[in-house]
Amino acid sequence: MRQVPAAEPRLDRGEGRRRWRHLDLGVVRSFIEAEAPRVRCPKHGVVVAWVPWARHGAGHSRAFDDTAAWLAVRTAKSAVKELLRISWRTVGRIVTRVSADAQAKVDRFADLRRIGIDEISYKRGHRYLTVVVDHDSGRLVWAAVGRDEKTLRTFFDELGEERCAAITLVSADAAGWIAIVVAERCQNATLCLDPFHICQWASKALDEVRREVWNAARRGGQTAVARDLKDARFALWKNPEDLTHRQQAKLATIEKTNQPLYRAYLMKEQLRQVFHLRQPWRALRLLDDWLIWARRCRLPAFVKLARSITEHRAGIEAALVHDLSNARVESMNTRLRLLTRIAFGFRSPDALIALAMLSLGGYCPPLPGRS
Repeated sequence: MRQVPAAEPRLDRGEGRRRWRHLDLGVVRSFIEAEAPRVRCPKHGVVVAWVPWARHGAGHSRAFDDTAAWLAVRTAKSAVKELLRISWRTVGRIVTRVSADAQAKVDRFADLRRIGIDEISYKRGHRYLTVVVDHDSGRLVWAAVGRDEKTLRTFFDELGEERCAAITLVSADAAGWIAIVVAERCQNATLCLDPFHICQWASKALDEVRREVWNAARRGGQTAVARDLKDARFALWKNPEDLTHRQQAKLATIEKTNQPLYRAYLMKEQLRQVFHLRQPWRALRLLDDWLIWARRCRLPAFVKLARSITEHRAGIEAALVHDLSNARVESMNTRLRLLTRIAFGFRSPDALIALAMLSLGGYCPPLPGRS
């Protein structure tokens, strides 16, 4: 290795000789220069011989690539660009290269038994990624652009029939495309519906009742009542243990003045309680009681909700019996949203997926020279 002035070009490719950028050291740039003969292959065309300090097709050394990837996972893009003196698009190519190299050395799908499936928006205009998480290791094992049956089938195609048969539990929301593909490809797996999404259905039904009561009060000229109902939205949504004194007083007022809305609130809370009971048999008994109540409550939103829960009863029971939810996947999605902010400016989602696999899949290389 030799050092050259900073004004010298970054990369020089001649016949049989190449230089790889290694590291920027202040105002001095360091390069590795070595013989790298090229050969003509009938299948792959002209290719350059493999060298131990650089990845194929790279203009940087392995140490430089690994440093850039490590920084991209942990640091803002402006800091990476300033420190390494490269463009953000170059960082995207490096991240993609390092991630592919790391994944080629391991078996991502080894010992998959319990997985979680979800989708996350990564860009405006309804651009989504489908992600698959291993519940046992907590790692992101797969991600791809799209959120439909075709996208998810790609994952199971990569997994293979034998490993699909080894999967026992799959957690997901109630999306129909997930249920269809899981039933088709994982015949030995039980689908567990995420309790959070079921409780979210109840919150939406409660808000629908609140809007109906609010509109009725507004049309009837009860301006003060309508204003109080509008301000009661968060008091109705929040868990009882998190209510402020003012919100508790508002709920007490609703209990005295608006029985249908308070009944809807109690139904939302009882359904939430179903998923907080430790013993599955007690939770299932409470769910049965709740369904009987919902069918007779004379609140159209909750009657409709009861039908939806009855339709998805098997998945809800499986979540209660196996104590499995999509909480780990939702936590992964939160971290993915942070990465989408870091990856802002990448030209393609492939670089974002590569960055996610480095950060959340456990493939991020250590800093060169560190144990």
